[in-house]
Amino acid sequence: MKVSDAMTSQVSTAAPTDSVRKVAQVMAHVETGAVPIVLDGKVVGLVTDRDIVLRVVAEGRSFDSPISEAMSEGEVQSVKEDDILADATAKMASHQIRRLIVLDEAGKLTGILSLGDVAKDYGAKQVGKTLEEISAEPADATQ
Repeated sequence: MKVSDAMTSQVSTAAPTDSVRKVAQVMAHVETGAVPIVLDGKVVGLVTDRDIVLRVVAEGRSFDSPISEAMSEGEVQSVKEDDILADATAKMASHQIRRLIVLDEAGKLTGILSLGDVAKDYGAKQVGKTLEEISAEPADATQ
């Protein structure tokens, strides 16, 4: 099975300059917990409802501040639509993430693959295994 068989293709996006409030309203309207941040046609970040809570609400920042201040820093993990779904779930597990951005061969956003998508189309057993690996403490964690 390919990623394109399981991914969600209807994806709402935001610009880095959009306000936190606007992005939260988009999340509420489309009932999603993650919005890709796109600049000049390229995905430059991803913001989740958790990011908003931790980086805006908990820190007392303004809801009118740009979403770029709340989005996750660093490389956004992605897969291609033609990638094998099992490889995508392995990537989720190895990076301990619950969502992957899906790109076409030109690098354009075509969807998001979440654990929920995998559960619907790939089976609860694989989701359970992937979730266990995502939730595991990293091997190099100090105690």
